[in-house]
Amino acid sequence: MSLRAVIVDDSVEFLRVARSMLEREGITVVDSAQNGAEALRSAREHNPDVVLLDVGLGEESGFDVAERLSQASDARVPVILISARPEEDLREFIDASPAIGFVPKAQLSADAITKLLDGSPSS
Repeated sequence: MSLRAVIVDDSVEFLRVARSMLEREGITVVDSAQNGAEALRSAREHNPDVVLLDVGLGEESGFDVAERLSQASDARVPVILISARPEEDLREFIDASPAIGFVPKAQLSADAITKLLDGSPSS
Protein backbone atom coordinates (compact mmCIF):
# COMPACT_ATOMS: atom_id res chain seq x y z
CA MET A 1 0.00 0.00 0.00
CA SER A 2 1.28 3.44 -0.95
CA LEU A 3 1.93 6.11 1.65
CA ARG A 4 -0.46 9.05 1.43
CA ALA A 5 1.09 12.48 2.01
CA VAL A 6 0.17 16.15 2.21
CA ILE A 7 2.93 18.64 1.37
CA VAL A 8 2.85 22.08 2.99
CA ASP A 9 5.06 24.79 1.50
CA ASP A 10 4.54 28.40 0.47
CA SER A 11 6.41 27.84 -2.82
CA VAL A 12 4.12 26.69 -5.64
CA GLU A 13 7.17 25.58 -7.63
CA PHE A 14 8.50 23.43 -4.77
CA LEU A 15 5.04 21.87 -4.30
CA ARG A 16 4.96 20.94 -7.99
CA VAL A 17 8.48 19.49 -8.06
CA ALA A 18 8.12 17.61 -4.75
CA ARG A 19 4.77 16.11 -5.77
CA SER A 20 6.17 14.89 -9.06
CA MET A 21 9.30 13.40 -7.48
CA LEU A 22 7.50 11.69 -4.59
CA GLU A 23 4.79 10.26 -6.84
CA ARG A 24 7.48 8.79 -9.11
CA GLU A 25 8.89 7.12 -5.98
CA GLY A 26 5.51 5.62 -5.05
CA ILE A 27 4.10 8.11 -2.53
CA THR A 28 0.57 9.33 -3.23
CA VAL A 29 0.40 13.08 -2.66
CA VAL A 30 -3.27 13.53 -1.75
CA ASP A 31 -3.09 17.31 -1.38
CA SER A 32 -0.84 20.31 -0.94
CA ALA A 33 -1.20 23.42 1.19
CA GLN A 34 0.53 26.79 1.34
CA ASN A 35 -0.27 27.83 4.94
CA GLY A 36 -1.30 26.52 8.33
CA ALA A 37 -5.05 26.84 7.85
CA GLU A 38 -4.87 24.91 4.57
CA ALA A 39 -2.63 22.29 6.21
CA LEU A 40 -5.14 21.68 9.03
CA ARG A 41 -8.05 21.50 6.58
CA SER A 42 -6.15 19.13 4.33
CA ALA A 43 -5.11 16.84 7.20
CA ARG A 44 -8.73 16.65 8.36
CA GLU A 45 -10.17 16.05 4.90
CA HIS A 46 -7.60 13.58 3.57
CA ASN A 47 -6.36 11.75 6.68
CA PRO A 48 -2.86 11.29 5.19
CA ASP A 49 -0.20 8.97 6.57
CA VAL A 50 2.22 11.91 6.87
CA VAL A 51 2.39 15.69 6.49
CA LEU A 52 5.60 17.11 4.99
CA LEU A 53 5.81 20.60 6.46
CA ASP A 54 8.19 23.41 5.51
CA VAL A 55 9.53 25.22 8.56
CA GLY A 56 9.18 28.61 6.83
CA LEU A 57 5.75 29.42 5.45
CA GLY A 58 6.16 33.09 4.62
CA GLU A 59 5.13 34.95 7.75
CA GLU A 60 3.98 31.74 9.42
CA SER A 61 6.20 29.29 11.30
CA GLY A 62 6.07 25.64 10.30
CA PHE A 63 6.95 24.84 13.91
CA ASP A 64 3.72 26.55 15.04
CA VAL A 65 1.74 24.69 12.38
CA ALA A 66 3.26 21.38 13.54
CA GLU A 67 2.09 22.19 17.08
CA ARG A 68 -1.43 22.98 15.84
CA LEU A 69 -1.55 19.76 13.86
CA SER A 70 -0.45 17.74 16.90
CA GLN A 71 -3.15 19.36 19.07
CA ALA A 72 -6.03 18.97 16.62
CA SER A 73 -7.59 15.65 17.58
CA ASP A 74 -9.40 15.41 14.24
CA ALA A 75 -6.22 16.12 12.25
CA ARG A 76 -3.56 14.23 14.21
CA VAL A 77 -0.99 12.88 11.77
CA PRO A 78 2.79 12.35 11.84
CA VAL A 79 4.63 15.47 10.71
CA ILE A 80 8.04 15.54 9.04
CA LEU A 81 9.63 18.97 8.90
CA ILE A 82 11.43 20.00 5.71
CA SER A 83 13.59 23.01 4.88
CA ALA A 84 16.27 24.29 2.56
CA ARG A 85 18.06 25.55 5.69
CA PRO A 86 20.68 23.29 7.27
CA GLU A 87 19.40 20.94 9.97
CA GLU A 88 22.04 22.12 12.44
CA ASP A 89 20.62 25.67 12.24
CA LEU A 90 17.19 24.31 13.22
CA ARG A 91 18.11 21.45 15.59
CA GLU A 92 16.87 23.09 18.81
CA PHE A 93 13.49 23.91 17.23
CA ILE A 94 13.16 20.50 15.59
CA ASP A 95 13.85 18.76 18.90
CA ALA A 96 11.25 20.93 20.68
CA SER A 97 8.59 20.31 18.03
CA PRO A 98 6.06 17.47 17.94
CA ALA A 99 7.42 16.42 14.52
CA ILE A 100 8.83 12.91 14.14
CA GLY A 101 11.88 14.22 12.30
CA PHE A 102 13.45 16.46 9.69
CA VAL A 103 14.50 15.98 6.07
CA PRO A 104 16.44 18.63 4.13
CA LYS A 105 14.56 19.53 0.95
CA ALA A 106 17.53 18.44 -1.15
CA GLN A 107 17.30 14.95 0.41
CA LEU A 108 13.52 14.57 0.33
CA SER A 109 12.64 11.10 -0.91
CA ALA A 110 10.25 8.24 -0.30
CA ASP A 111 13.09 6.38 1.43
CA ALA A 112 13.82 9.26 3.85
CA ILE A 113 10.11 9.58 4.69
CA THR A 114 9.67 5.84 5.20
CA LYS A 115 12.71 5.64 7.48
CA LEU A 116 11.34 8.38 9.75
CA LEU A 117 7.88 6.82 9.82
CA ASP A 118 9.52 3.50 10.76
CA GLY A 119 11.31 5.20 13.66
CA SER A 120 14.80 5.57 12.22
CA PRO A 121 16.69 8.75 13.20
CA SER A 122 16.56 11.68 10.78
CA SER A 123 19.41 12.38 8.38
